[in-house]
Amino acid sequence: MVVRSLVALLACASAASVISACNRPAQPPGTDAVPGATAPAGAPAALTGQAQIDRGKMLVIGGGCHDCHTPKKLGPTGPEFDYDRALSGQPQDEKIEAPFKNDPKSPWQVHASGNLTAWTGAWGVSFAANITGDTNTGIGIWTEKMFIDAMRTGKHMGTSRQILPPMPWNFYGQLSDEDLKALLAYLKSTKPIANRVPVPLGPDGKPIEAPQ
Repeated sequence: MVVRSLVALLACASAASVISACNRPAQPPGTDAVPGATAPAGAPAALTGQAQIDRGKMLVIGGGCHDCHTPKKLGPTGPEFDYDRALSGQPQDEKIEAPFKNDPKSPWQVHASGNLTAWTGAWGVSFAANITGDTNTGIGIWTEKMFIDAMRTGKHMGTSRQILPPMPWNFYGQLSDEDLKALLAYLKSTKPIANRVPVPLGPDGKPIEAPQ
Protein backbone atom coordinates (compact mmCIF):
# COMPACT_ATOMS: atom_id res chain seq x y z
CA MET A 1 0.00 0.00 0.00
CA VAL A 2 1.29 3.41 -0.84
CA VAL A 3 2.34 5.29 2.28
CA ARG A 4 2.26 9.05 2.06
CA SER A 5 4.66 11.20 4.05
CA LEU A 6 3.11 14.06 5.95
CA VAL A 7 4.57 16.97 7.87
CA ALA A 8 2.78 16.32 11.14
CA LEU A 9 3.22 17.81 14.58
CA LEU A 10 1.48 15.48 16.98
CA ALA A 11 1.02 18.25 19.52
CA CYS A 12 -1.84 19.59 17.42
CA ALA A 13 -5.23 19.38 19.10
CA SER A 14 -6.64 17.52 16.13
CA ALA A 15 -5.33 15.63 13.13
CA ALA A 16 -7.33 18.13 11.09
CA SER A 17 -4.35 20.44 10.96
CA VAL A 18 -2.24 17.92 9.06
CA ILE A 19 -4.72 17.10 6.31
CA SER A 20 -5.74 20.52 5.10
CA ALA A 21 -5.40 19.23 1.54
CA CYS A 22 -8.26 16.81 2.13
CA ASN A 23 -11.38 18.45 0.73
CA ARG A 24 -14.23 18.88 3.18
CA PRO A 25 -17.80 18.98 1.86
CA ALA A 26 -19.71 21.96 3.19
CA GLN A 27 -22.18 19.90 5.23
CA PRO A 28 -20.25 18.04 7.25
CA PRO A 29 -2.93 26.74 26.64
CA GLY A 30 -2.46 23.69 28.49
CA THR A 31 -1.84 20.22 27.12
CA ASP A 32 -2.31 18.12 30.25
CA ALA A 33 -5.38 15.99 30.77
CA VAL A 34 -7.71 17.32 33.43
CA PRO A 35 -8.85 14.45 35.68
CA GLY A 36 -12.45 14.74 36.78
CA ALA A 37 -13.13 17.84 34.69
CA THR A 38 -16.61 19.20 35.15
CA ALA A 39 -18.71 21.65 33.22
CA PRO A 40 -17.19 25.16 33.36
CA ALA A 41 -19.03 28.06 34.95
CA GLY A 42 -21.87 29.23 32.74
CA ALA A 43 -22.05 25.93 30.83
CA PRO A 44 -25.53 24.88 29.69
CA ALA A 45 -27.50 22.38 31.70
CA ALA A 46 -27.05 18.69 30.95
CA LEU A 47 -28.69 17.69 27.67
CA THR A 48 -30.64 14.51 27.01
CA GLY A 49 -32.20 12.75 24.05
CA GLN A 50 -31.91 14.30 20.60
CA ALA A 51 -30.51 17.55 21.97
CA GLN A 52 -27.59 15.63 23.48
CA ILE A 53 -27.01 13.74 20.22
CA ASP A 54 -27.09 16.98 18.22
CA ARG A 55 -24.54 18.52 20.58
CA GLY A 56 -22.33 15.45 20.17
CA LYS A 57 -22.55 15.67 16.39
CA MET A 58 -21.27 19.24 16.41
CA LEU A 59 -18.41 18.24 18.71
CA VAL A 60 -17.47 15.39 16.35
CA ILE A 61 -17.47 17.75 13.37
CA GLY A 62 -15.63 20.54 15.16
CA GLY A 63 -13.18 18.12 16.75
CA GLY A 64 -12.09 16.71 13.39
CA CYS A 65 -13.01 13.11 14.24
CA HIS A 66 -13.71 12.34 10.57
CA ASP A 67 -10.16 13.33 9.61
CA CYS A 68 -8.69 10.09 10.94
CA HIS A 69 -11.69 7.86 11.61
CA THR A 70 -13.42 8.12 8.20
CA PRO A 71 -11.75 6.42 5.21
CA LYS A 72 -11.22 8.48 2.08
CA LYS A 73 -12.13 8.13 -1.56
CA LEU A 74 -10.73 9.91 -4.59
CA GLY A 75 -12.97 12.73 -5.83
CA PRO A 76 -12.67 15.13 -8.78
CA THR A 77 -10.33 17.45 -6.87
CA GLY A 78 -8.54 14.97 -4.64
CA PRO A 79 -9.27 12.84 -1.56
CA GLU A 80 -12.70 13.20 0.03
CA PHE A 81 -14.37 11.65 3.04
CA ASP A 82 -16.19 8.43 2.18
CA TYR A 83 -19.34 8.98 4.22
CA ASP A 84 -20.64 5.52 3.32
CA ARG A 85 -17.91 4.35 5.72
CA ALA A 86 -18.15 7.29 8.10
CA LEU A 87 -16.23 6.87 11.35
CA SER A 88 -15.56 3.17 10.70
CA GLY A 89 -11.79 3.50 11.13
CA GLN A 90 -8.98 1.64 9.44
CA PRO A 91 -10.50 -0.67 6.77
CA GLN A 92 -10.11 -4.27 7.89
CA ASP A 93 -9.21 -5.42 4.37
CA GLU A 94 -6.32 -2.94 4.07
CA LYS A 95 -3.45 -4.91 5.54
CA ILE A 96 -0.52 -3.14 7.20
CA GLU A 97 1.87 -5.53 8.87
CA ALA A 98 4.86 -3.41 9.88
CA PRO A 99 5.86 0.19 10.55
CA PHE A 100 7.26 2.24 7.70
CA LYS A 101 11.06 1.90 7.68
CA ASN A 102 12.36 5.41 7.87
CA ASP A 103 15.79 6.99 7.51
CA PRO A 104 16.50 8.30 11.04
CA LYS A 105 18.35 11.25 9.51
CA SER A 106 15.35 12.31 7.44
CA PRO A 107 13.07 15.10 8.68
CA TRP A 108 10.10 12.98 7.53
CA GLN A 109 9.40 10.92 10.62
CA VAL A 110 5.60 10.55 10.63
CA HIS A 111 3.71 8.87 7.80
CA ALA A 112 0.09 8.02 7.05
CA SER A 113 -1.83 5.71 4.78
CA GLY A 114 -3.79 7.13 1.87
CA ASN A 115 -6.96 6.83 3.94
CA LEU A 116 -5.34 8.71 6.84
CA THR A 117 -6.67 5.92 9.04
CA ALA A 118 -3.25 4.36 9.74
CA TRP A 119 -0.27 6.30 11.12
CA THR A 120 3.31 5.23 11.67
CA GLY A 121 6.15 6.78 13.62
CA ALA A 122 8.59 6.00 16.40
CA TRP A 123 5.75 4.40 18.41
CA GLY A 124 4.96 1.81 15.71
CA VAL A 125 1.66 1.80 13.83
CA SER A 126 -1.65 3.15 15.12
CA PHE A 127 -5.00 2.46 13.48
CA ALA A 128 -8.01 4.75 13.74
CA ALA A 129 -10.71 2.95 15.71
CA ASN A 130 -14.17 2.08 14.50
CA ILE A 131 -16.28 4.56 16.47
CA THR A 132 -19.62 3.81 14.82
CA GLY A 133 -22.55 2.44 16.81
CA ASP A 134 -21.71 -1.16 15.90
CA THR A 135 -21.86 -3.25 19.09
CA ASN A 136 -19.39 -5.89 17.91
CA THR A 137 -16.58 -3.97 16.20
CA GLY A 138 -17.46 -0.35 17.03
CA ILE A 139 -18.20 1.73 20.11
CA GLY A 140 -21.76 0.50 20.64
CA ILE A 141 -21.09 -1.31 23.92
CA TRP A 142 -19.05 1.48 25.52
CA THR A 143 -20.45 3.05 28.67
CA GLU A 144 -20.17 6.73 29.52
CA LYS A 145 -17.65 5.88 32.24
CA MET A 146 -15.48 3.89 29.83
CA PHE A 147 -15.47 6.73 27.31
CA ILE A 148 -14.76 9.47 29.84
CA ASP A 149 -12.00 7.40 31.47
CA ALA A 150 -10.42 6.74 28.06
CA MET A 151 -10.33 10.44 27.23
CA ARG A 152 -8.97 11.35 30.67
CA THR A 153 -6.34 8.62 31.05
CA GLY A 154 -5.31 7.87 27.47
CA LYS A 155 -6.12 4.19 28.00
CA HIS A 156 -8.24 2.17 25.56
CA MET A 157 -11.66 1.62 27.14
CA GLY A 158 -10.31 3.50 30.15
CA THR A 159 -8.23 0.62 31.53
CA SER A 160 -6.40 -1.12 28.68
CA ARG A 161 -3.44 -0.34 26.39
CA GLN A 162 -2.19 3.18 25.73
CA ILE A 163 -3.98 5.26 23.08
CA LEU A 164 -1.31 6.15 20.52
CA PRO A 165 -0.63 9.24 18.37
CA PRO A 166 -2.10 11.07 16.59
CA MET A 167 -5.25 10.68 18.73
CA PRO A 168 -5.35 13.89 20.84
CA TRP A 169 -7.07 12.29 23.84
CA ASN A 170 -5.37 14.74 26.24
CA PHE A 171 -7.23 17.61 24.57
CA TYR A 172 -10.60 15.87 24.35
CA GLY A 173 -10.12 14.90 27.98
CA GLN A 174 -10.37 18.57 28.94
CA LEU A 175 -13.98 18.69 27.79
CA SER A 176 -16.64 18.57 30.48
CA ASP A 177 -18.30 15.29 31.43
CA GLU A 178 -21.48 16.49 29.70
CA ASP A 179 -19.68 17.19 26.43
CA LEU A 180 -17.96 13.80 26.52
CA LYS A 181 -21.31 12.13 27.21
CA ALA A 182 -22.78 14.00 24.23
CA LEU A 183 -19.90 12.83 22.02
CA LEU A 184 -20.53 9.22 22.97
CA ALA A 185 -24.30 9.58 22.56
CA TYR A 186 -23.83 10.80 19.00
CA LEU A 187 -21.27 8.13 18.10
CA LYS A 188 -23.54 5.37 19.43
CA SER A 189 -26.40 6.80 17.35
CA THR A 190 -24.45 6.56 14.07
CA LYS A 191 -25.00 3.88 11.46
CA PRO A 192 -23.33 0.71 12.74
CA ILE A 193 -20.62 -0.47 10.38
CA ALA A 194 -19.05 -3.88 10.91
CA ASN A 195 -15.33 -3.30 10.48
CA ARG A 196 -12.82 -4.95 12.79
CA VAL A 197 -9.85 -2.62 13.14
CA PRO A 198 -6.57 -4.40 13.99
CA VAL A 199 -4.73 -3.75 17.23
CA PRO A 200 -1.81 -1.31 16.94
CA LEU A 201 1.73 -2.46 16.22
CA GLY A 202 4.85 -1.68 18.20
CA PRO A 203 8.12 -0.51 16.65
CA ASP A 204 9.05 -4.19 16.18
CA GLY A 205 5.89 -4.81 14.17
CA LYS A 206 4.34 -7.01 16.83
CA PRO A 207 0.75 -6.32 17.99
CA ILE A 208 0.44 -4.22 21.14
CA GLU A 209 -1.88 -6.19 23.36
CA ALA A 210 -3.56 -5.03 26.55
CA PRO A 211 -1.24 -5.19 29.57
CA GLN A 212 -1.67 -8.31 31.67
